[in-house]
Amino acid sequence: MTDLNPRRVAADLLEAVLRRHRALDEAMHEPSLGFARLADRDRAFVRRLVATCLRRLGQVDAVLKGFVKIWPKGLPLQALRLGLCELLFLDTPPHAAVSSAVELLPAGSKARGLVNAVLRRAGREGAAIIAGQDAARLNTPAWLRRRWEAAYGADLAQAIMIAHQAEAALDISTKPGRAAAWAEPLNAVLLPSGSLRRLAGGAVESLPGFADLPAEWWVQDAAAALPARLFGADLAGRQIADLCAAPGGKTAQLLSLGAEVFAIDRSEPRLQRLKQNLARLGLKAQVRTADATAWQPEAGLLLDGVLVDAPCSATGTIRRHPELPYLKQESDLVALTALQRRLLHHAITLLKPGGLLVYATCSLEPEEGEAQRDWLLAQPELEAMPIQPAELGLPAALIDASGSLRCLPCHWPEHGGIDGFFAARFRKR
Repeated sequence: MTDLNPRRVAADLLEAVLRRHRALDEAMHEPSLGFARLADRDRAFVRRLVATCLRRLGQVDAVLKGFVKIWPKGLPLQALRLGLCELLFLDTPPHAAVSSAVELLPAGSKARGLVNAVLRRAGREGAAIIAGQDAARLNTPAWLRRRWEAAYGADLAQAIMIAHQAEAALDISTKPGRAAAWAEPLNAVLLPSGSLRRLAGGAVESLPGFADLPAEWWVQDAAAALPARLFGADLAGRQIADLCAAPGGKTAQLLSLGAEVFAIDRSEPRLQRLKQNLARLGLKAQVRTADATAWQPEAGLLLDGVLVDAPCSATGTIRRHPELPYLKQESDLVALTALQRRLLHHAITLLKPGGLLVYATCSLEPEEGEAQRDWLLAQPELEAMPIQPAELGLPAALIDASGSLRCLPCHWPEHGGIDGFFAARFRKR
C-alpha cells in the first residue's frame, strides 16, 4: 500500500493540530500528510496514537518537563510526545517505543541522544509518575476547568474532566422502526433514547449494511440524535428547515419521519458530504448553499418548524475530538454567541403561527445554552414547549426545571456516557 512510516504520519498530524490549529479530522484528509495512503491497520494505529496523545497531552507534557530542564532549540517535541504516549498509555514495549521515536529524527541528529535518554528514563520512572498525577486537571486547560467549576460546581466539573479521558463509543441512528433489527448485526445495544451503541470499534465503512443502497443507518451521537425528535414522531406533510444542516444526520432523521426538509448550510464542501450521506440513505432534501442568518424559502412560505443546531464551541464533544481544548479559546465564545443570536432571531421570522423552533448546541458553556434559552423565552413571539423526559427516553435529571435538555459527558455512566448537549423547544404564537 505504502512505505510511509506510520509514526511519521502521526507526528505530522500532531504538528498540524498543535502548531497549525487544524482539526484532527481535517488534518487526516490533507493529502500532503499521507494518512489516507496508509494501510487500514496503520490508519487505525495512527488515529489511536494521535487521539490518545491529545487526550493525555497534559500528563505527557508534565512528564517531559520533569525530564528536560533546558529545552534546546529544535527539540523534536512531537517525536518525544508520541514516544511517551506509547510508553505510558499504549503499552508499547519500551524498546519499540524508544527506537521508533529515535528513527523519526534524521541520522546523525544530536537530538537522537536526547530522545533516547528521555524515553529510556520514562520507561523506568514514567509509570510511577503517571500514577501520582491528577490526570483530569492536567489534561484540561485552566480556562475550561474554571468555567465548568463555575457553571456546574467542583464535583460535576471533575466528573466531566474524568469522562473526557475515555474515548466515546460509536453511536448509530436508523430509519424509523429499524433499530432493533440492526442491533445484532452491528454488535450494538439499543439505548433507551433509541440510538444504537456499538460494543466494539472497527472502520465504519466495513460494518454490515453500510454499503446497502438505500442504507438504513448512519453514524450519529446519541445526544446529537435528540433535537430532531423534538418535532414529533410523525412529520408527514410538515415543512422544516435545518439551518446548519451539514453533515446531515438531523436532516436524515427529519426526512425519515416524513418531513419536507430545507437543508441550509453556507459551506459547499460540507453540503457535498450531506448530499452523499442522503444519497446513501435514499433520502432527498431541498439543499441550499446559503447564509442561514439570511436564507428565505420561496416567497410567502412560512414553515412548520426550524431546527437551529447552531455553530458553537463544541466543548461537549471533547471525548470524540480530543484536540478541541487546544484549538478553542475562551474569546471565541463572543463571536459564536453573537452568530447564534442572529440565527435564532432569523429563525423566528421563518415560522408560521404554531410552528416549532428547536435550538441546540453540542456545548457545555452556559452562554451557548441556558443564556440563549432565556433570551428566547423573552421574545414575545415565542412560548416555551417544555421537553418531557419520556419523549426522548431520558432520565428526568437530564431535563432542567425550565424543560430544557442539558446532558453532560459524565451522564449515563451505566450506558457509557453521552456527549455534552443542550436543547430547548419553543412554539410561535
